[in-house]
Amino acid sequence: MDILPLLQSAPLEMCGEFLWGSNRAFLVQAGAVPAVYKPSLGARPLWDFEAGSLAHREAAAWLVSEALGWGLVPPTVYRMEAPLGPGSLQLFIQHDPARHYFTFSAADRQRLRPVVLFDLLLNNADRKGGHLLMASDGHLWCIDHGLCFHTKDKLRTVIWDFAGEPLPAALRASLKALIPRLEPAAPLYAALQAHLSPDELAALRRRAAALVTQERFPHPPEDRRPFPYPPV
Repeated sequence: MDILPLLQSAPLEMCGEFLWGSNRAFLVQAGAVPAVYKPSLGARPLWDFEAGSLAHREAAAWLVSEALGWGLVPPTVYRMEAPLGPGSLQLFIQHDPARHYFTFSAADRQRLRPVVLFDLLLNNADRKGGHLLMASDGHLWCIDHGLCFHTKDKLRTVIWDFAGEPLPAALRASLKALIPRLEPAAPLYAALQAHLSPDELAALRRRAAALVTQERFPHPPEDRRPFPYPPV
């Protein structure tokens, strides 16, 4: 099934609201698939992220995940026509909500190196344990990327398992291949330009270049809070 066209243009049926998050999010039916709809008007104001930008950042995170070939983010679009106004629409992943970072097995946690590198690249300010979903087929998914792509260092995550370990060569190679695709003449840059500012895109390109030359996963910073709150 081609999911993107459904997310982009299928009629939306409101099915319910998720009540545990900081921002409003709804379960909707987009044609034949369930999806999570986050209207821009439902996001609470933040001092460090531009109003109305969080849904765009969700869509940008999917574009970067796809460009890397890591398949971390469920299919996501920014949709102008929706019941409560423009917002992000992401394929809903069927999962066990009791299974997340803090309940993962040791083997599950060993699969998180791409997630950590992805968060470093996106400058994720809010990687909570509950943002990691294990689908019924065993695929690992990451959700909630509204607080990403800031130009200043904002990384906050619960995943510091690999601090000081060498970065896997294959992951660094994927990042190296991404860098030319973040240049202004590249199609990926044009797609991201619909969601991020030129300064944010320049910062993304700088982070990618820095990670390629970085040999080890970083340790938590000591000059600011490195963990999100709440952690789940």
